[in-house]
Amino acid sequence: MSQLTRPEATIAGPGSAETVDELLAQARGMLPHRPTPAEALRAQARGALLVDIRGEDQRRDGLIPGAIVMPRNTLEWRCDPASQWRHPAITRRDLRIILICNQGYQSSLAAATLQQLGLIHATDLDGGFTAWAAAGLPVTRPPAPVGRKPDRAGGTGST
Repeated sequence: MSQLTRPEATIAGPGSAETVDELLAQARGMLPHRPTPAEALRAQARGALLVDIRGEDQRRDGLIPGAIVMPRNTLEWRCDPASQWRHPAITRRDLRIILICNQGYQSSLAAATLQQLGLIHATDLDGGFTAWAAAGLPVTRPPAPVGRKPDRAGGTGST
């Protein structure tokens, strides 16, 4: 009788990561320089696209002015210049795209995926939105959800 192999051993190929830390290291190894918040702000002034992939609950902490909000679950379709669902700002594969998540982990993995799509300058913000806000860089408050208004305590209440 032959010995059965572990399912994960049959799924993972040569050179595959065995832990999430290894996967993250591999992803970051594919990326060009991961800018600091100040570097990302300067890159944005020179035409780089900042793309916020955080979920709605995390965006309640604030938004980076001028950043494009693009939910993570649609990122590849919205960033592929050949896709019929691409974002209008994504016009070519050599754009400088800097992804932003909350702390810079999810965005590293996502940027590596964009690299695989041929977006050669895709990278992510080192430290994510948390680092941006901690650096004292501009942050705006997102608009209140439709049908909600601020309550007396500063939160949101129903109308």
